[in-house]
Amino acid sequence: MRTIVTTMRNEAPFILEWVAYNRSIGFTDFVVFTNDCEDGTDLILDRLQEMGIVHHIPNPRRGKKPVQWTALKRAANHPAVKKAEWVFVTDVDEFLNIHAGAGRLDDLIAVQPDADGFMLTWRMFGANGQVKFTDGLMMEQFTAAAPDQMIWPWRAVQFKTIFRNTSPDIKLGIHQPKFAQDATRTPRIWIDDAGDRTHAVRGTVMLHQKPRYKLAQINHYALGAVESFLVKCARGKPNHSDDNIDLAYWLDRNLNEVEDKSILRHRQPTADAVAALMDDPVISALHADGVEWRKRKIQSLMTDSDMFYLYARILQSQPTIALPKNIQQDLLQRLFTMRRAQVKT
Repeated sequence: MRTIVTTMRNEAPFILEWVAYNRSIGFTDFVVFTNDCEDGTDLILDRLQEMGIVHHIPNPRRGKKPVQWTALKRAANHPAVKKAEWVFVTDVDEFLNIHAGAGRLDDLIAVQPDADGFMLTWRMFGANGQVKFTDGLMMEQFTAAAPDQMIWPWRAVQFKTIFRNTSPDIKLGIHQPKFAQDATRTPRIWIDDAGDRTHAVRGTVMLHQKPRYKLAQINHYALGAVESFLVKCARGKPNHSDDNIDLAYWLDRNLNEVEDKSILRHRQPTADAVAALMDDPVISALHADGVEWRKRKIQSLMTDSDMFYLYARILQSQPTIALPKNIQQDLLQRLFTMRRAQVKT
């Protein structure tokens, strides 16, 4: 059993592609938590659950604790997690893109069969010049990405971990699992995105400057089209509900310097699987409703002053450039210095 754990809110147009893709590369189970959905995301997942494809758990916001952390705590006791051999905590805008072999989960694991986990870096995929929200495969629409060997913006090289579920002391985390200090078996064999042995790191960033992505990468479609980005801004972050998604968020992620179509080798099986799901009349109707909801939401947001000006300023901005390596290194060192100074004060 290979299980994905995720949270969703107002993601109806993107669910079918994401589920179809992940099933096609070898994941068997999906534990999906939702909260405060307005676009039918929860209804689509209910139907997929009836079809035996996902496990859907409503996770309404309670108090101030971020819903993503609440979900991860609840997920730890779910049978599809407890019985899983491999677990991957990821989001609907993240696609595990395996370069080894045929690009399936078995090919990733075969690189190091005794590995306890694979720590794989995001590769940011920018808006690719697209303004209008369009109902279609993300992997086809967004093929412009960040270059290799980046360390700045630091958010562009965060990582996620797929790990072997070997100990009851493992706790789920957003970027990597957490282990109790007295765990009887702490994972020791970590493999990075280049296919090399590495070690657990503090924080959420893999700052090595060697070439990345040889083994695998996580295609992170964090922005989508400009119009769709407005909906994301209105929703906010699931793990930091007080943080704004704004122009700074856009500029840190709108990286379009390299064409990367490597994931498209999975396009046909993904498209075929989506079509098979859409053969279900309930799924088809709910998906169409979700698309129409997003279009109406975009029109509504464009009547809001802040959202309108954000839209205009994004259109005025240029794609984010990857700075020269020496400047990236300098910015990173200055960031560390600034943070140390803040701690002292």
